[in-house]
Amino acid sequence: MIKNYLKIAIRNLKRNKVFSAINVIGLSIGIATCLIIMLFVKDELSYDRFNEKADKIVRVVFKASINGGKIAEATVMPPTAQVLLQDFPEVKEATRIQTSGTPTIEYREKSFREGALGFADANFFEVFSIPMLQGNAKTALSQPNSMVITEEFAHKYFGDENPIGKVLNIKSWKTLYKVTGVIEKMPSNSHFHFDMLGSLVSNPDAKSSSWMSSGYFTYLVLQDGYDYKKLEAKLPQTVEKYMGPQIKQAMGVSISQFQKKGNKLGLFLQPLTDIHLKSDMTGELEANGDIRYVYIFGAIAIFMLIIACINFTNLSTAEASKRAREVGVRKVLGSVKYELIRQFLLESIVLTSIALVLAIALVQIALPTFNELSGKHLSIDIKEHYLLLLSLIPFGLLVGILAGSYPAFFLSSFKPVEVLKGKFSTGRGSISLRSGLVVFQFFISVSLIVGTIVVYQQLSYIQHKKLGYEKDQLLVLKGTWALGKNEDVLRKELLKDPRVANVTTSGYKPAGDTDSNNSMAYAENDDTQMMRTLEYHIDDQYIPTMGMQMVSGRNFSKEFPTDSTGIIINESAAKAFGWGVNAVGHNITRLKNNDGLKIRYHVIGVVKNFHFKSLHESITPLLMVMESSPGLIVKVKTKDVSGLLNNIKKQWAAFNVDQPFSYAFMDEDFNNMYKVEQKTGTILGIFAALTIFVACLGLFGLATFTAEQRTKEIGIRKVLGADIPQIIGLLSKDFLKLILIACVMAFPLSYWTMSKWLQDFAYRIDISWLVFIVAGVSSAIIASLTISYQAIKAALANPVKTLRTE
Repeated sequence: MIKNYLKIAIRNLKRNKVFSAINVIGLSIGIATCLIIMLFVKDELSYDRFNEKADKIVRVVFKASINGGKIAEATVMPPTAQVLLQDFPEVKEATRIQTSGTPTIEYREKSFREGALGFADANFFEVFSIPMLQGNAKTALSQPNSMVITEEFAHKYFGDENPIGKVLNIKSWKTLYKVTGVIEKMPSNSHFHFDMLGSLVSNPDAKSSSWMSSGYFTYLVLQDGYDYKKLEAKLPQTVEKYMGPQIKQAMGVSISQFQKKGNKLGLFLQPLTDIHLKSDMTGELEANGDIRYVYIFGAIAIFMLIIACINFTNLSTAEASKRAREVGVRKVLGSVKYELIRQFLLESIVLTSIALVLAIALVQIALPTFNELSGKHLSIDIKEHYLLLLSLIPFGLLVGILAGSYPAFFLSSFKPVEVLKGKFSTGRGSISLRSGLVVFQFFISVSLIVGTIVVYQQLSYIQHKKLGYEKDQLLVLKGTWALGKNEDVLRKELLKDPRVANVTTSGYKPAGDTDSNNSMAYAENDDTQMMRTLEYHIDDQYIPTMGMQMVSGRNFSKEFPTDSTGIIINESAAKAFGWGVNAVGHNITRLKNNDGLKIRYHVIGVVKNFHFKSLHESITPLLMVMESSPGLIVKVKTKDVSGLLNNIKKQWAAFNVDQPFSYAFMDEDFNNMYKVEQKTGTILGIFAALTIFVACLGLFGLATFTAEQRTKEIGIRKVLGADIPQIIGLLSKDFLKLILIACVMAFPLSYWTMSKWLQDFAYRIDISWLVFIVAGVSSAIIASLTISYQAIKAALANPVKTLRTE
């Protein structure tokens, strides 16, 4: 019997190739999209969970509000880890990490500058589950100048030689490090990645007792089942006990007096597994994800799957309605109801099975492109995702049963005499249901169109917003510190090149990798108004090279020896100090070090606000002092950039330094700051297009169904004089009404959702009503084009043929 059912199912699939293909393609795209998003969501939620102690590890962070300025830093002070370990028995272990960028490393005759270097405490591997392949995990980082490297790094630079005992020379510090261990490559779903880890005990600052400087990523392992919030509630006492005396020494006020001024500061805890998706601290080890995007893409996956299933059911219904007479004939010939039910259910399950196989193939094809867009390394590994793949079997059965339930249970219940006389009717209820489903499909589609447009408008706004400096034609030369005194020689040589407009010496940049220095300062002699600000070390050519503008006062000049104690501030700093446009001539006292050494500066100028952070953040106070800082920024005035670069490379080689020549363009560094948003916009656009495509497949099926249901009506109207445009309008207007209803429902929700998304940007667009007009018109046009084929086909049909059975 089953064999017979399969034969009939295959015959029906062959007989209705177009409907079957549309059905299978729509469902397979829906399933494939859902699978890819689920892989993405699963990967995002898995960050740092590979650690055996993941549920017990927390990170200590620093937050403060000083004179209205907000501070949220991922790093804390050197003694934090040891103090918390010794003062609180619930803390079982504490370890620290410090980053060191990508230094130049030399081994024998080979010199290279690639691979991230970090430093960690000796117990790092007791906290984090990074497998040690060679060496002893407990002692590998216990001695000064010891280092562990990844297996990939070892193979690349030592080949088949045993790396243990090899000595690497870190040229940046002229320090030798001995390889004491080899570890596996850090998992992709870790919030930090290092190719080399040196012993933190090598750094004298790691033993500092200062609570006035930070720079250490600090992690605690708490006892089993302990609520980290309880420990967090005790941390204000620690701040008062250890940081209080140093604040008193540096600022001349007690911590209680400091806090009475409205200032707040303290240590807080973050669960390890929350860092990637829920942390927005300054100075993160790597760029984090965003839990909101997980929610958005998760919702898209669910809706996409629902839309695909709705289409499958609608198309199956439309096709099954044509088989009403087949049901009548088979009943007359002796078929019973349960046999018809099994027949229709089996056909649906066969179609679903084909769609599942095709969906898995589509995922395999699409994953490389998706990985490139998202920066992920996703794959369908049977061992890793076997539960997900196995769940597709019951899912396929469920969809097949649901899709086949209408023809199986509804059509099989008709009396054969009525069906054979052509009295078959779908009923008002089924029409209302199908209309509701169309509204739901386009509600989702219109919402995604609005979201995609807003994301791209915000990105375009970022690209074209005036930043307060000219990011174009700025060439950043990296690692010029290696030139030593020759850095100034290179600067002078570059100024002789007619392709160069100007050159400044500074490692402080408003975009890309930059030097960073926070300063504690207060206005005039009022140390109770202490403010923590960012500080730039620049020369007299920095402001003109960067294309910045002075609001008042003047730039630094070598003609004024007193500029060594002069200071330039931005408009935000002038406002924060209470001076406004009259800042020039006032004095600022800056804390030089943690021992309370103070230097007094006089304000010589105010620079127009420029964006030195992401547009997610408001422009905060900034101080600029005339101090040396290695790094060259070149203002280019030529289209022959490649020729200029070749010339600089030759000049670099002439200095015979081990540091390889490296450069970047400021505009590219700026764009890289918004990679997450760019990738999100692209992915959202693709998913929106796929959702609309699948929704249109369903609309096409319903248009076909409607045209066939109204065949005789159309024939009568044509006989009575209706022309083709009137027939097309007759079939289209009902669907366009449904699109209009979907738009009315989608606009308020999409406006609210995208307004919430934009709130993450301090500088953002206003959502224009044109966005909704474009989304609504686009949906209407797409729907009209989808319907037009069946509408025109029905309008062109010969009424004699449609009415000849009457």
